[in-house]
Amino acid sequence: MAAAARRAAGLIPLLLSSPSGARTPFRRAISLISPPRSYRLLSHPARPLSTSPFSASASASNGAAAERTRELHLYNTKSRKKEHFRPRAPDGEVGMYVCGVTPYDDSHIGHARAYVAFDVLYRYLRYLDYEVRYVRNFTDIDDKIIARANQLGEDPFSLSKRFSDDFLSDMANLQCLPPSVEPRVSDHIDHIINMIKQILDNNCAYVVGGDVYFSVDNFPEYGELSGRKLDDNRAGERVAVDERKRNPADFALWKAAKDGEPWWESPWGPGRPGWHIECSAMSAHYLGHSFDIHGGGEDLIFPHHENEIAQSRAACCDSSINYWIHNGFVNVNSQKMSKSLGNFVTIRKVIEMYHPLALRMFLLGTHYRSPINYTIEQLNVASDRLYYTYQTLRDCEESCQQQHKNSGDSLPASTLNYIQKLHDEFETSMSDDLHTSVALAAISEPLKVMNDLLHTRKGKKQEKRLESLAALEEKIRVVLSVLGLLPSSYHEALQQLREKALRRASITEEHVLQKIEERTAARKAKQYEKSDEIRKELAAVGIALMDGPDGTTWRPSVPLSEEETVVAKT
Repeated sequence: MAAAARRAAGLIPLLLSSPSGARTPFRRAISLISPPRSYRLLSHPARPLSTSPFSASASASNGAAAERTRELHLYNTKSRKKEHFRPRAPDGEVGMYVCGVTPYDDSHIGHARAYVAFDVLYRYLRYLDYEVRYVRNFTDIDDKIIARANQLGEDPFSLSKRFSDDFLSDMANLQCLPPSVEPRVSDHIDHIINMIKQILDNNCAYVVGGDVYFSVDNFPEYGELSGRKLDDNRAGERVAVDERKRNPADFALWKAAKDGEPWWESPWGPGRPGWHIECSAMSAHYLGHSFDIHGGGEDLIFPHHENEIAQSRAACCDSSINYWIHNGFVNVNSQKMSKSLGNFVTIRKVIEMYHPLALRMFLLGTHYRSPINYTIEQLNVASDRLYYTYQTLRDCEESCQQQHKNSGDSLPASTLNYIQKLHDEFETSMSDDLHTSVALAAISEPLKVMNDLLHTRKGKKQEKRLESLAALEEKIRVVLSVLGLLPSSYHEALQQLREKALRRASITEEHVLQKIEERTAARKAKQYEKSDEIRKELAAVGIALMDGPDGTTWRPSVPLSEEETVVAKT
């Protein structure tokens, strides 16, 4: 079946990568990754719809390129404009390298922002039927690691391994698919040394007392990515200015060994790699000297990525990367996040109180290139929206358990129109430089329609009601899967969201149920003022009471005072 038809029907499981890099073929992959036990977030198995809402064109089966219903456009930092994505090998594999973490501390929400953004790109490329080789490294040799290890009295490699494992756990909780390959610098010293040799042979570097420096004066194109003039450039952020440099902007390719630091033998004496050369060597080893996408945070444009371009092309004149993609910064309460300001927020700190996918939902609510302002109020809004989405889909599941298969043309025209509209809005927004906020907004109307079918008198009487519910849920599930927001079980995710809400409110469910009983008794006694006080007391801490024909239940909500603040700002 053509990819367009499979996407239209919602039968589009994602291609998987195992931690070892082995890939599961796209058409046979059914589930997502398996995070830690506390958040089992596997996707539902693909369930065939009773009808195909769209028909695939006859030309859709004439190859992967013809099957893609939308042309993907990505913003290229180098050209400073959006460009039509054309992979080097149209029918082959897309090569994508994303600079990974330097594991010397707990990962923060800036890391979450970057790797969720590139996870979405990874997923959407696969959705468009591209094979992708995604490489994301660990910089497990660095001044910061050495300094932290000395501070703690720990072996640098032990420390970096510990924080690398914690990072992988954080990524799994955020439901980021594992890359195809996750190389560590310490395993690629030979490749790094060989690349430095090539740069020296091409007269773009020089040796000073066991150190090797790249000579920016011998690379005229230096500055083309960042747009900086050579006179404006400064030394790399991670190294002090060395008076032995021929130009202050020259940067270290190899650092001579110092007491108490890890080192390796090299033609220039014992030492270790500089920061920038590591990514050039590893990307070339796994993807070749030329590949499709190189990504990272906006802070890496200069000096890191600028230096990568210089040294990669100095080693191989044919080296080129088609698309340089960068995500925007994270601010905390409208201030730049930094340890010095005391507003440094780790992923682990956030998910102590919020479901990891609430954090992911929050991050996807802003375009990846725009700065994002982290506030508790906005995180509460994202958590509330996630709960509403899963509750609607859970109610739909329960109602459709007895559904029987029907012929392909049995859905009402209105349902087909809603599904078609969602399909078009989703692909249009995602193909326009990954506008995830628009893609998320696109599911709002189908969710409202589903709630009408589930809970209103008119909706319950609609013809083919259950079939419409199943078809809408199937299509929304596709959108959530590509965005990385699909849980293994709506029921389990809802329960986890409730548990987090109780923790934030510092109360137990038993306390909430007791308050519900007190309120019910007050209402029976016509003590409406007391009843309202109980409702407002719980609403103030993010617990909303819902009255229905079967009694009163509760659900998480935006705390009342915060809700008023959010409404005032909109």
